Amino acid sequence: MHSKPDSRRRRLSLCLAASALVGMVGALTPASSQAQAAVWPNRPIEMIVAYAPGGGTDLVARLLARHLEKELGATIVVQNKPGAGGAIGFAELARATPDGYTIGFINTPNLLTIPIERKTTFTWKSYDLIGNLVDDPGAFTVNQSSNIDSLATLVKYAKANPGAVTVGTTGVGSDDHLAMLLFEKASGVKMTHVGYKGAGEVRGALAGQQITIGAINVGEALAYQKGGTPLKFLGQMGLSRAVLAPNVSTFREQGYNIELASLRGLAAPKGLPEPVKKKLVDAMAKVAADPQFKQQADAMFAPLRYLAPAAYAAELERGEAGFRQLWKEMPWQEK
Repeated sequence: MHSKPDSRRRRLSLCLAASALVGMVGALTPASSQAQAAVWPNRPIEMIVAYAPGGGTDLVARLLARHLEKELGATIVVQNKPGAGGAIGFAELARATPDGYTIGFINTPNLLTIPIERKTTFTWKSYDLIGNLVDDPGAFTVNQSSNIDSLATLVKYAKANPGAVTVGTTGVGSDDHLAMLLFEKASGVKMTHVGYKGAGEVRGALAGQQITIGAINVGEALAYQKGGTPLKFLGQMGLSRAVLAPNVSTFREQGYNIELASLRGLAAPKGLPEPVKKKLVDAMAKVAADPQFKQQADAMFAPLRYLAPAAYAAELERGEAGFRQLWKEMPWQEK
């Protein structure tokens, strides 16, 4: 006679127990997350580079990875994800799980300009910033055998041969591409843009005389020179002459008010556990201040400029505002 009430009571007890268990699991989740963060890292970390192997970002990323491995006690594997001016790599980094096992380099202005010119799945606010590492001024270079030896001779040749001057860059919206457009506007010449997946490919095209101008950042160009690439500078785009290239005149000195550079820093997907983020930020700051790292970076002509996360964010915010204004005045998207 009592079987049905007893059965109902047992079912009710099981439901209450299950509810209590769910509540306990929910309550334990933050603690579990903290526990996982406390033992981080306990497996290899992937470092995404949004450009092809052999370029300035790739080279400094591999150097940084070796030093971060010592600080973090984990293997760091560099993965090149080139294409679309960096958008492929930036998007992959943004959508990765924010657990500290995927980090990557972000490059300006591409990171800022791509979301302005088209719809993307990322902006610079899609990431937890770890710190900026490099600030490399842009430059125009030519093959050593070229008769063009200054911006003045470039303008003379380009005006006599409209569209014949080809300019290799790391893609639409890159600092190199914007520099080309600004130079066209300032000088009244017409050149032809050729986009590549990374500075290493631009270097190869310049060495093979497949392009007239290699728009390559100063540090990268100096490294290529040292490696035997037959190139020479026409000018650099810093506010003043770079310490690494004191004999190369600026665009300003040659009469063209153009100033552009590439910031290259480390970031992770938005939402890192705070203990993991702190470990990454602290490790990055320690490496950036390490004399041995600085010496090795100088040897590969990487112009270092460390910025902690807050200062890095402020720099990106200023840069984004500037490029949005430039887009209104001179849209750079190619048809």
